[in-house]
Amino acid sequence: MDNLLFEKAVSFVNEIGIETLYEDLKDEACFLPGFLIADGKIVIDKTKVKYPGDLFHEAAHIAVVSSAERSLLQGENIGQRKDAASEEMMAIAWSYAACIHLEIDPYFVFHEQGYKGGAESIVDNFAKGNYFGVPVLQWLGMTTTSKNPVDTNTYPFMIKWLRD
Repeated sequence: MDNLLFEKAVSFVNEIGIETLYEDLKDEACFLPGFLIADGKIVIDKTKVKYPGDLFHEAAHIAVVSSAERSLLQGENIGQRKDAASEEMMAIAWSYAACIHLEIDPYFVFHEQGYKGGAESIVDNFAKGNYFGVPVLQWLGMTTTSKNPVDTNTYPFMIKWLRD
């Protein structure tokens, strides 16, 4: 694991207002190895982390829920949420934007073992401007889009990293 890159990612997540904690975790508690969302925080077990970029995906799940619901978010209930499908698409778009913002290769998040084998396709399409999840981020006021190719204040630029 690239500790410098991981610590850069952890610092970013903390700076935008998502708390991280380091604790020992049971394997069965983690959807993504070494990470657990509990009470709107990310619990990390560094001894179990396989893919450090998964941190951004977990952070994104917290970031895209409303501030009123954020502290109630638990890893085991993310897939059962009413808006789980749109939240998943927003989390993917958010993760890509975080990589671009920090000048981190998107394959940090979109590794070959993730996204049911579709990670490379996601990165390739996003790099070409073929996004999904972005319209919902735009609707929530987290980013904007523009037809003007010289407008730099559009996705993957984020107006805000946490949903109101």
